[in-house]
Amino acid sequence: MVNEFADIFTLSISLRDVILNLLVALFCGTLISTLYRFTYKGLNYSASFAVSIIMLTMITSIVIMVIGNNLARAFGMVGAMSIIRFRTAVKDAADIMFIFFALTIGLAAGVKMYAVAISGTLFIGLTFLIVSRFDFGLTTRREYLLQVLADSDQVSGDAIDRIVRRFSRRHKLVNIKAIGEEGNELTEFSFHVFLKSEESGNLLINELKKVQNIKSVNLFFDEN
Repeated sequence: MVNEFADIFTLSISLRDVILNLLVALFCGTLISTLYRFTYKGLNYSASFAVSIIMLTMITSIVIMVIGNNLARAFGMVGAMSIIRFRTAVKDAADIMFIFFALTIGLAAGVKMYAVAISGTLFIGLTFLIVSRFDFGLTTRREYLLQVLADSDQVSGDAIDRIVRRFSRRHKLVNIKAIGEEGNELTEFSFHVFLKSEESGNLLINELKKVQNIKSVNLFFDEN
């Protein structure tokens, strides 16, 4: 019984294996982090997150080496990790993917499955790179948000609607907002628009700008 209890705190792994596992985790984590840097398309790039991917891969490999095939260590590690509370909200689904990517490769490196860790990093990384470069998942006909600012008394929504209809497959007036003070009041019209083609966007903007008393025209991608 004493020997079995002592085995809980005994690591059956050599220093050479520890260093090799960490080097593989470092190599793969660096590749994953580099992939994240070059494929990130959002507005709030986080350098600390890129560094955290490398560290997470290495830390995961250490956790697996500590646990080994000992069930008692596994339960002990779960209890220790339950103390930690993660309060940072992950807004991008791609960030969650990179976290699981780093965790999985760290697991493989920690159990000395070097071929799985390296080949998995290269294959999944290459796949994600190709998918992101070709914008896989984006529809060819994207929804746009059109905002037109015009004099309240001079331009009607119907006049704008007739112009929008000429360049769109379908459209919908979603909001009308009054801007400014009485006597100098402007009206902002907001439309959801599916254009007939990518070139229709410039044509639509130019046509609306020709209308007298339209102050500004803005066309945005509606990613929501």
